[in-house]
Formats: sequence, C-alpha cells, structure tokens
Amino acid sequence: MVYDKVKEVLKERNGFIMYKKIASLLGFFLLCLILTGCGEPISKSGFYFDTVITVTLYDSSKEQLLDGCFDLAAEYEGYFSNTVADSDISKINASGGTPVTVHDETIELLQKGISYGEQSNGAFDITIGRLSDLWNIPTKALLDETDASMVPSDTEIRQALATVDYRTIVIDGNDVSLTNPDAKLDLGGIAKGYIADKMKEYLLANGVKSALINLGGNVLTIGDKPDGSPFTIGIQYPFQEDGSSIASVKISDQTVVSSGIYERYFKVDDTLYHHILDTKTGYPCDNNLLGVTIITNHSVDGDALSTICFTLGLRDGMALIEQLDGTEAIFITDDYELHVSSGMGNTVPYTDLRNE
Repeated sequence: MVYDKVKEVLKERNGFIMYKKIASLLGFFLLCLILTGCGEPISKSGFYFDTVITVTLYDSSKEQLLDGCFDLAAEYEGYFSNTVADSDISKINASGGTPVTVHDETIELLQKGISYGEQSNGAFDITIGRLSDLWNIPTKALLDETDASMVPSDTEIRQALATVDYRTIVIDGNDVSLTNPDAKLDLGGIAKGYIADKMKEYLLANGVKSALINLGGNVLTIGDKPDGSPFTIGIQYPFQEDGSSIASVKISDQTVVSSGIYERYFKVDDTLYHHILDTKTGYPCDNNLLGVTIITNHSVDGDALSTICFTLGLRDGMALIEQLDGTEAIFITDDYELHVSSGMGNTVPYTDLRNE
C-alpha cells in the first residue's frame, strides 16, 4: 500500500483531518498540454460527479471504447454520488444506521477510504459530508455577492464535526451501516481517482496503448503519445482565471492530481473561505499552501495523497512524499514559490513556467 509509512510521519499529529472536493465544473484545475505525434486522436467529454470528464484516444479510432468509458462513469456515479437519490452512498446516508446492501465497487471504494483514514491517522476522512454540506462552498463560490451570514456559526461547526469519524463505518460483506446515524459519507475525495483508474483498466483490456483521461483535475495517461514522447501536463497557476500554467510535468503511464485553495472559494471582506476543510477546527485549512500536485501511478492514491499532503503542510507533506516509492510532488506556497520533491527533474521532468 502506498501509505505504509504515513503513520510514521503523522504520529506526532492529533488526528488532523482534512477533506478536499476536487470536483471542477469546468475541469480546468489541471491543463493538459498535449502535443500529438501522429494521426488524429478521438475524444469525448461528459459531465459526471459535478465535473467535466474528457477521454482522448491517440492510437484507436474505436468510438465505442469512448462510449464504454462513459458507461463506466454513469454506472459509478449511480453508486458513489451523494447527490443521486438512489445511489449506494445516498441510501447509506439516509438509512439512519440501518445496514444497506451495496455493490462490490462501493465496498471496494469504501474500504479504500477507510484505509486512507486509518493509515493517515484521520488526515483523510470520508465521513466529512455534514461538514461539507454545512459550508456548501461549491454553491457559495458561484455567488456574486457575499456576506458574513454565509460563514457557519461555531455551534453549527461543532455539531457537524461530531459526525466526522471514519471509524463509524461498518462493513459486513456487502452490507454497510453507520454507527452514528447523523454521519454522512462523501466519496468526492477519491471517487474520481477510482473511476479514472477503472477507465484505464478498461482501455488497456481493449488494446489501447496511448490515451489521456481527465476527470476534472485527475489526469491519468496510458503509455506515451503516438510519437513515443511523454505527455506534457500543465499545473494551473493559482487564481489565474485564464487557466495559465505555473509549471508543467512530463509523464508516461502515470497520473497527476492536484488540490488547491483557488479552485472553489468565496470571500467575506478580506477573508478567503475555500473548499479544503480542516475537521480539527471545522474551518477551511489555514496554512501557507496554495496547492499540492501529486505525480504517481494510481489516480485514487493521488487523490488521497493530495489531501493528506495539503493537510500536513509543506514540511511534513514533503517528508511523507520522500518516503514513498514512485511518488513525487510539487507544493505551491502563498508566495507562489514551487517546492518540489527530490525526484522532480530526474524521475519526473518538469518545467517552471512562472517567467515564461
């Protein structure tokens, strides 16, 4: 497991839990700067999990493979979404603690979420739903006018915090229940990574050797571009509405996942309230990071790691990355400096675009 050493890094911390919701309505959190080598790629986009999903095939003209990817997206949205009334997750959340029988894939993803919670001492928690709903950052971020009434009260936050504990999830075969009936599951922090990985498995099984999968910021590549060169993936410049990149990385058969405070937020006076919630305090995380980008092999791992590393901050987050095989990271601090792990530039080529 990619997080075998997380506890060593987190053992001095007191259950500092955070959550991110990477969903991006426009899917511009990461920009894919793809230079095709030969032939004409085929591509399809759709809207699932509150984000734009785009799949591009470079070595196949079989449009049915694209359709198959989006059949998977629709299927998994029907399992994992907490906004689809009859999804597995919605049924669990509405059950009042009564066991609900769910699909195998839901069990698999819940087990991953619990494992990330255990191995990070709660730095990742999939029972964040009540707190996320209380803040409702995605909706408030779309408003033209804001005021102090949009910030929850301390009492409301304490009540929501009392429901956040991944240890209240009970799995017995395919039956799932919550020992705290007021708790609410939200798989938004890992669902897109899981789906990206499943799409990749499907395409590989059907002979695809060159493709790019983008689930609103979770970018996953299959092989290289048709000319044999790696894919170039741009990392968005924080708070730049034109979608320009602060850096780019070159990857082959890997994933790039980012989490940042500039994706969804609202302001009241001079205070910015973003979507990455610290469930130790119940407020948006307050550190000097603007964003964290993870480069690794599995998108679901990148999802969880980007949250965990953002939670830990630059020092401890970087220490964690340096202990993990096959994983690199870029941290962007609030002075817009780039801090990169030791393998960046060697294992993972990258370009600093700040002065270009």
